[in-house]
Order: sequence, then structure tokens, then C-alpha cells
Amino acid sequence: MGGDDTKICTLTDGEESSIVLPSAQVIATLPHNVTREARLTMDLMVVGTGPECDLVVPDARVSRRHCELKLTRRGVVLRDLGSKNGTFIGEIPVMEAILPVGAIATIGSTRLSIALEGAPSLVRLSASERFGEAIGRSVVMRALFAQLERAAATSETILLLGESGTGKEVLARAIHAASPRRDGPLVVVDCSAVAPSLVEAELFGHARGAFTGAVAPHAGLLEQADGGTLFIDELGELPLDLQPKLLRALEARQIRRVGSSEWRSFDARVIAATHRDLRARVAEGTFRQDLYYRLAVVEVRVPALRERKDDIPALVERFLAAQSPPRALSDLPPNVMDVLLSHDWPGNVRELRNMVSRLVIFPDLAREALGVALAP
Repeated sequence: MGGDDTKICTLTDGEESSIVLPSAQVIATLPHNVTREARLTMDLMVVGTGPECDLVVPDARVSRRHCELKLTRRGVVLRDLGSKNGTFIGEIPVMEAILPVGAIATIGSTRLSIALEGAPSLVRLSASERFGEAIGRSVVMRALFAQLERAAATSETILLLGESGTGKEVLARAIHAASPRRDGPLVVVDCSAVAPSLVEAELFGHARGAFTGAVAPHAGLLEQADGGTLFIDELGELPLDLQPKLLRALEARQIRRVGSSEWRSFDARVIAATHRDLRARVAEGTFRQDLYYRLAVVEVRVPALRERKDDIPALVERFLAAQSPPRALSDLPPNVMDVLLSHDWPGNVRELRNMVSRLVIFPDLAREALGVALAP
């Protein structure tokens, strides 16, 4: 970490696979000296007027998603997100720049600055660049792997938060494979893929004659996962009226099938994932607070691909090797890696995988697929 002499706030290597995280705050000073603050972590911080931003700035001249800050080994990287009124350091408009401690960046009528407060902390990193089928050599992914390695050894519920396409299901499978329940079943349910009227029967099962078409009793997914793990994907889509039933099942470790009065015990670990902001949904009243706290015993955020671009070359090599027949980087158009690294990947790892497949199948359409000029 840079001290007052360098005025640069950085991540630095610690001992034994760890990194030193400075205790830093991002301070937004609005007109009339009204301030808003947020702690700077290894996660990307988005600043803007939108309620989904990490640092919400109520300034009419600031865009909904105005800029982002990321703590790196080089310093705090400030990046404009295509804002309407721009991002400035001094009088100079910037698209991307290092923001030193004590320097002032201006967005709209708001000033942004970095302040160091208190002692730094040590963040453990995994010694491995893999966790199951997930790969990542970036600091943020190795920190995530270290968290999940520790959590996998327990039976606690885990909540994976992250954008669509970031690999939450891949991580859930890796957690199961690294857990004491690895020899038990891994059962997956996607709440967004099941009609709301059928979610209850899917989770808890049903008795014969419980509804039209229920010609035989059926064990629900919680029962099917007995001795193993139930992965609930897209948890944020779970209907509100079913949330207290799931909470009771998790607390009591018992379920009652639809149409039955008999309580049945089950022993399954639950891992849940969502791309929704569950804290915001709790505040809105569309997700139960008690269920959120029950599931978020271990809560981890899966970073977007734009936050870990160091991992793109390894991911591309993985996707190429999985082609039939296997391919190599040399099979792609010249300078394509530079273009892949410059893209923000709103669809994350899923989008990258599909792009690699497209480039392999249609190399002549690379310019069109990537939307930029490539070297001939």
C-alpha cells in the first residue's frame, strides 16, 4: 500500500498467499458540503444516481451509472462509464486514470476523493488458480476461491451473488465437489425456469391426487437432495408466498408434500444464487428479510468478467481446448486477444464462451462478430 509519500492507494502482496488491502474510503462531496462515503474493497465500485450503485450520488448532473473505481496493484483506477457530463481530474476529462489519495475527481457538481483510514487488512488468496471447473488467476478470483474453499468444508448455506453469465452454477458444483457431501446427489432447480404455480410442488413434492395430473406421489427436490446439495438458481425469482415455506423447511429440516399432512425430514445443504440485488428487494418488500439472512450465512459476490480481464486469455484457451477438434490461440484471427481484452462483456463468461465458438466456426466473420477492425 502506498503511504502519504506516494499518495497512491494500492493492493500489495502479503505473506503466504495473501494480499494487503488498504482501509480506504471513497468520499463524494456534493454541493453545500454534503458527503456520501463508501468503503473501497477489491470489488468494483460503481458511482452514480441509480439505486443499484455502490455509491449513490444524488446529483442531477451525474449519470445513473457515471463512473467506476477499482483498487488494483497500480492504484485506484477511475473509469468513466460513458456518462453524459464526463469525468474530470482537475480540468482534464478522463476516460480512465489513476486517482491518487488526496486528488479530486469531478462528476457533475460532485467531487470524489480517496481517503486512507485505519490499518490495512490481510486478505487470504487461494494457492490455486482453479476451483473445480472454475479458473482464475486474478487477485479477485483467487480471493473468491479462498473463501469458497473454506466454506465448502462446512454444511452452512451459501449465497452466490453476481451478474448472469459469471459462472455461479460452475462454482456451486465446485463447492459440492469439495464438500463432505460430494458422494451425495447435487440437485439443481432454476426458479426462473419453473412456472410459479409449480415451484412449490417442485421443491416440496406432492401427494397422489394433490392436483390434476398428480397420479402418483412425487418426492420434491429437497427430498431428492437428501445427503447431498440442493442448488437453487435464480433465487430472486422465488414467489413471495413460497418464501416462508422455504424458510420453515430450512429451519426445521422438514417438508410437507403438497396435498399431504405428513412431515418428512431431509438432510441437504442449500446453495442459492441470484443476479438480483436481494438487499434492495428486501427493502422493497419483495423478498423476505428472514429468508435472506437464513440463506446468506456465507455470502459471496462473483465478479463480472470486466472486473477480472486478466483471466480472459486463460478462459479463451480453455474454451478453445474444449472445441471438437481442440483448437489453439493460433487458430483465431490475428490481434483478436487485444480486442477481447478491450470488450466489457456484459454477458460475462457465457458471452465470451459463445464468442470464441463463433470465431472458431466463422473466422471470416470475425470483424463483424467483434464489431471492430482486425488486422488482415
